[in-house]
Amino acid sequence: MAKFDYDLFVIGSGPGGQRAAIAAAKAGKNVGIAERVSVVGGVCVNTGTIPSKSFREAALYLSGYRERGMYGASYTLKQRITMEDLLYRTDWVIKREIDVIRHHFSRNGVDLFAAEASFLDPHTLRLNAVDGTGVREVTANQVVLAVGTTTARDPHIPFDGQRIFTSDDILTLKELPKSLAVIGAGVIGCEYATIFAALGVRVTLIEKRPQLLDFVDREIADHLVYQMRQNRVTLRLGEGVEGVDQYDDDRGEHVRIRLASGKVIVTHKALYAVGRAGAVGGLALENIGVKPDARGRLTVDEHYRTSTENVYAVGDVIGFPSLASTSMEQGRIAANHAISQHCIKMAEHFPYGIYTIPEISTVGASEEQLTEAGVPYEVGKAAYREVCRGMILGDSSGFLKLMFHIETRELLGVMIIGEGASELVHIGQAVMAHKGKIDYFVENVFNYPTLAECYKIAAFDGINRLG
Repeated sequence: MAKFDYDLFVIGSGPGGQRAAIAAAKAGKNVGIAERVSVVGGVCVNTGTIPSKSFREAALYLSGYRERGMYGASYTLKQRITMEDLLYRTDWVIKREIDVIRHHFSRNGVDLFAAEASFLDPHTLRLNAVDGTGVREVTANQVVLAVGTTTARDPHIPFDGQRIFTSDDILTLKELPKSLAVIGAGVIGCEYATIFAALGVRVTLIEKRPQLLDFVDREIADHLVYQMRQNRVTLRLGEGVEGVDQYDDDRGEHVRIRLASGKVIVTHKALYAVGRAGAVGGLALENIGVKPDARGRLTVDEHYRTSTENVYAVGDVIGFPSLASTSMEQGRIAANHAISQHCIKMAEHFPYGIYTIPEISTVGASEEQLTEAGVPYEVGKAAYREVCRGMILGDSSGFLKLMFHIETRELLGVMIIGEGASELVHIGQAVMAHKGKIDYFVENVFNYPTLAECYKIAAFDGINRLG
């Protein structure tokens, strides 16, 4: 049997890469991991999930947005909020998270390389140190690719990172925009559009599709649209972008966006949030016979193995659902399969968290999906204003809805929009995992006052609808 430097080598230190490396290390395997920048954590920690959620929390706190329902629309914690104010919390959280990840690798005996990795053959990797100290080769029995994605950039748009930028550039912005156009209303576009709107920025959201977030229950998505408009966000749905350019006049610097319909939008800054592509450049995948699709995504089997037997891929680079939570589980499953270790497969139902303002979280089937599948279902709803905790928090617009089977009463889906949605959804997820019925919420006691009481109210509402 061939002798390798590592039993498992991971490329990329984001959520999927971390979980793969540590799962194999805990099984007693010799593990190495390469990260092509000088800090660990990948997009999730450095430019994506963690920064955007920290940025959001800073915006909510400093703007006083959560308290405005109680103290009035003019309430704010700080009158003139700067990018430095917003990034202070973000930088602190990123540094702490990087330290935690490094500690996990060290504690589990994972060798960490700050190097760009590429394949020489399926078992041999070339590591080019990011600090320019040299190149080395390592061999590995099994390899896991967890390289994530990069922001898509239209070559016809003059990106400069300040006036016209992507979500990866937000942490380097020097000033808060007076007005902002967001091109692309996917999850990232919607999140940043609502965050900047909460800060008082005039936001225009442009989307080629006629609806926002078409994978989300329509009632939830429609409520988000209503809340956006309440915060003075202008929505241009069903509008394609024909051109973007910069110009200056005596009033200052501007960005001009020309739409296919003939409309022209003039704004201070523009955020381009139209998709992401797999970060496979530089891996030399041609040397191992693995071919990405046009968007850099890799095809895998049920074990997350690519067309090359000893090479696996996990996380955003394999496409949907592109969540940090699912990437972690994919990393765990791939690593265990690679080292022939038995492991439990990913749960059937996993939640989505969309950190717009207000927050959205869902698990299971939407009304549209149940209708299309011909499933006989009923709905139960509860508004946050119906529970005391909702009033204490100052959220009178949030609500929770449950979908359940008319005949078996099994819980089929949970949809929430409002404060704490991404935490609250896990109660429904646990019930669904055990094929529980809506009756569970009626028969059990919830702490008072809590938002969790919405489950009981929604359950009663749904059962009452059955007559």
